[in-house]
Amino acid sequence: MRYLRRHRRFEAEEALEDPIAGVANLFDASIVFIVSMMLALFMAYNMMDLLDPNAEVTMTKKGADGQVEIITRKGKEIKVTKVTDKKLSGEGQKLGIAYQLADGRVVYVPQ
Repeated sequence: MRYLRRHRRFEAEEALEDPIAGVANLFDASIVFIVSMMLALFMAYNMMDLLDPNAEVTMTKKGADGQVEIITRKGKEIKVTKVTDKKLSGEGQKLGIAYQLADGRVVYVPQ
């Protein structure tokens, strides 16, 4: 009888493991994985300048309706310019020549 009582006493003194304790570790591991994937995508698309606060970045974006926007970031200031196909007139000076290549790209050559 003594042996059985001692055995039961050891079972009662053992701390039960929390079955949810592993979920917190999985959450932490998933956050680390997500951040590393974001950094890998930034590096793959050569967009590390977006994370540099002193860099000047210019991107073009074409919407579903065909409208083109030029997004420029200088430090913390972000400027969005919409490109239109309207004809403009006025005074000015010639800065250079633009050529359209056979594949559709436009090359600007300053004078």
